[in-house]
Amino acid sequence: MTDQITVTYLFHSGFMAAVEDTLLVFDYWRGEAGATLPQKACISDRDFARCKHVYVFVSHSHVDHFDPIIYDWDQATYHIEYIISDDLPKDVPGHRMNPGDTLELGEVKIQAFDSTDLGVSFYVELKGRTIFHAGDLNLWHWREESTVREIKQAEDDFYAAVDPIRSLSIDLCMFPLDPRQGGLFDAGINHFVMSVKPRVVIPMHWQQRAEVPMNYARRGRTRYTEILALTKPRERADIVFGENELQIHVHTPVSGLFDEKKEDREEAPAGDDPFTDTDLPVNV
Repeated sequence: MTDQITVTYLFHSGFMAAVEDTLLVFDYWRGEAGATLPQKACISDRDFARCKHVYVFVSHSHVDHFDPIIYDWDQATYHIEYIISDDLPKDVPGHRMNPGDTLELGEVKIQAFDSTDLGVSFYVELKGRTIFHAGDLNLWHWREESTVREIKQAEDDFYAAVDPIRSLSIDLCMFPLDPRQGGLFDAGINHFVMSVKPRVVIPMHWQQRAEVPMNYARRGRTRYTEILALTKPRERADIVFGENELQIHVHTPVSGLFDEKKEDREEAPAGDDPFTDTDLPVNV
């Protein structure tokens, strides 16, 4: 068993996770028209050069989770394999997965779980470490706009999707935290943290509003789960998993690699305690 995972934030819901000489790439997207992520932050041959195996995951077909450029990478030289949701077009190559499917590729074991949007979420076991990428699994409600019936249906769907995940041991989890939802926008991630208890959770899908994951990281951790905010492309963390402790070393890229447009950001719902206004019943 290895003790370390090195996780690198790319953009939106895109991450790389390195476990020894194996690289996992999740939901890579360069932004609208491929132009949001700076060129020097994009995945390139330098990321693959030290890896014996590369596994690329696509949780579903939405444009902000599936960038076709992944198929331009040198698959033969770098031993790249693709694991994709079955909702992608049939001409897109890869190992296709539906919720409930399992797959073994060398040392990598993969389970596909349900989503509350298109596609799947991925649970990956590799060299004794476990990684969960939620895709678009979330409690997708809009409290100010949805009807009571719609909110109840969203809750039921989310609880049903999360229930089989509760028994899993998760070292590293990437999970949506989308401020566009308005009030109780963090209800989904709160429920997941409280019921599943991953050791480290990194918020994603936060619409280029870095204050959202940063605020959540300050107030969302529990005795079981550390919340880690990675907000700049190529910001990475070396996470060392001890039996009863974590060591996390964050490496931030030089200033100017990715500049947010301040005028495009809105303030997220405030509050000192992320659980104070949450009305989700959770049996921990």
